Formats: sequence, structure tokens, C-alpha cells
Amino acid sequence: MTEHNPIIVDVKTLDDARCEIKKIGSDPLSIGIMAPKMVSKVIKLENVVLQDAIIIKQDMLSIGGEVAVPKNAFELHEEKGDILVIGTIKQLNELVEKLKRHYPRLRKISTELENVLKDVK
Repeated sequence: MTEHNPIIVDVKTLDDARCEIKKIGSDPLSIGIMAPKMVSKVIKLENVVLQDAIIIKQDMLSIGGEVAVPKNAFELHEEKGDILVIGTIKQLNELVEKLKRHYPRLRKISTELENVLKDVK
């Protein structure tokens, strides 16, 4: 064992995150701020217009997340494709807010993401 005993903590849910923060004695007021930063999720979106996928990717990259897009997305040979949106709960919620400021198709995706994120525990 080393002096600081580094251990990977498996945090899968917001409840797990809250519990780990409480265990180390953090200020209870900080739990709501830190917990969403500790949980990463991958959300698959199907049948996304590839131009929209590129905008979603740019928005997510700007807040530290990532979006996996089809290889040919930037060539726009295909009209639609599936994408994977990758980020913490905090980043995903920030993406929802960013997408609300775009045109109707992206606002619809924003609403769909927001509904999925409501169920994250």
C-alpha cells in the first residue's frame, strides 16, 4: 500500500456520487454542484441530420464533452445517421441549454435530451 492509497471509485449514478462526496466529509452544500460532474453518460441519438450532428459535436466540444459521429458526417454524403453524445451530467445539461438557442430541429433534440436526463438518478 502507498502513502495515499489511490483507488478508482466506481461512480455510476448521481446517488453514488452524492454518497462518495458525503463519505469524505465535504460541505453538504457542495454536493449538488459536484455530483453532476462525477457521473458520465453516453446517449445515443438516432436518425440525426448530419449537419445537426456536426453542430451538436461543436457545442459539446466547447463544454468539454464529445460526440462520436459517422465517419462521413463532414462529407454530408448521407442525410442522417446515429451519434453518441458523451459527457458528464453537468455537460449534458449544458448541451441541452445550448441547443435550445438553435433552430427548431436542434431545439427538438434539446427537448428529447432534457427528457432523458430527467430520469437520471
